[in-house]
Amino acid sequence: MAFPDLPSFIAALDAAGELVRITEPVRAKLEICEITDRVSKMPGGGKALLFEHPILDDGTRSAYPVAINLFGSTRRMSMALGVEDLDDIGRRITQLMDLKVPEGIMGKLSMLPRLLEVAKFPPRRKGGSPPCQEVVWTGSQIDLRKIPVLTCWPEDGGPFITLPMVISKDPKRGIRNVGMYRVQALGKDSVAMHWQRHKVGAAHWREMAERGEKMPVCIAIGADPASVYSASAPLPPNVDEFIFAGFLRKEPVALTKAITCDLDVPWDAEIVIEGEIDPAEALVVEGPFGDHTGFYSEADLYPRVHVKAVTMKSNPVYATTIVGRPPMEDFYLGGATERIFLPLLRLTTPEIVDYHMPAEGIFHNLVFVSIDKQYPGHAYKAMNALWGAGLMSLAKVIVVLDKEVNVRNPQEAWWVALNNIDPERDVRFTMGPVDVLDHGSRAFTYGSKMGIDATRKWPEEGFTRNWPKVIEMDDATKARVDAIWSRLGIPK
Repeated sequence: MAFPDLPSFIAALDAAGELVRITEPVRAKLEICEITDRVSKMPGGGKALLFEHPILDDGTRSAYPVAINLFGSTRRMSMALGVEDLDDIGRRITQLMDLKVPEGIMGKLSMLPRLLEVAKFPPRRKGGSPPCQEVVWTGSQIDLRKIPVLTCWPEDGGPFITLPMVISKDPKRGIRNVGMYRVQALGKDSVAMHWQRHKVGAAHWREMAERGEKMPVCIAIGADPASVYSASAPLPPNVDEFIFAGFLRKEPVALTKAITCDLDVPWDAEIVIEGEIDPAEALVVEGPFGDHTGFYSEADLYPRVHVKAVTMKSNPVYATTIVGRPPMEDFYLGGATERIFLPLLRLTTPEIVDYHMPAEGIFHNLVFVSIDKQYPGHAYKAMNALWGAGLMSLAKVIVVLDKEVNVRNPQEAWWVALNNIDPERDVRFTMGPVDVLDHGSRAFTYGSKMGIDATRKWPEEGFTRNWPKVIEMDDATKARVDAIWSRLGIPK
């Protein structure tokens, strides 16, 4: 099922035993983070948490509960996107991409259901009184300090909004972008926007700054889970995230016009911060920030957003997340991206069977990929194709294995890889862009990468010895042992 808003998703988590309601007053500064960090490192990601009485920095009790770790397990991530298995979404994408026009009128008519499905995706501006604007703060009423924005780690530069949908528009083509960028609260009525240079929102800002135009931006917090996830997804710049959310939901996302600008925001958002960036104004210091690498990222200069209005539901829930030493909630968000976008990777690199980015690699540091090897040097072709595919260009280490290896099991992948490689022969180094958070690189956003060919080697690749067989028990013996297992007295 598609959840229309955040409260319906929270209610479903509660009914499924996936939510813990915390009635104890807990501070938004550090304490909620410490509790959530412990929970997220429990087996399977722990439970989602709803802090019903968060304490603000001034010691008063917030009127708005805090929801966190909502997406922090495979089960909850699947629930959020309305599927039993995240690979189901990848299969839908594969079907849509296979739209070859068949012969004959009956064959063409058979395509209509899929074409009609695509036609349902675009978001729709909804009339009437939107829930996200039941309460409106403007002028002197604006005070972000009333919202329980978390300060997560002791050396953070301040409180950060960490699960936002940042909405902007391409000034030339009018294409909307919805991105998930951290936002530092700088007081009652301004925030710092952490737009990394390769992000689409940052490109919109640069274009408007060159024109000397003020840039409107909206920060939506807490919406239907498919839209929240879509803001984190690595979509191409010309793909509207709300269209993708509609595809995931199997129904359009309802939007409404912001009250201070021409941007559209989710009709059912919990809280919306509407603001404006003045290109003539000096950048402000943002950070430090305890990041998903498990290390603090340094303070840097980013644009200030002046808040023009804050709108919200009459009883909003503040949705947020924390990042830090993995595994955490972002691992499961990234895991959904991994499964959903596999068919798109196969468009340009069809030999890919599967891939996996383990938690310890914090997404960009380590990628295991299995391929259907067809010729000598195929592993190097695959790794170079991946380095040329969008944000996969930031991957620091790519390990290529044969198709039968379960790359979603890092223990199995490393076992095979470390047995298969001759380091001098099978490791290649190259240079390229790296993640802005990579503190180990030789320069900011630029450094080296390593590709490891852990596939079975062919004679043409210089391997003339016998390749050994994997040790496996025969099926007949396994079947006989299965039949007597219950009589052996061995605990399960």
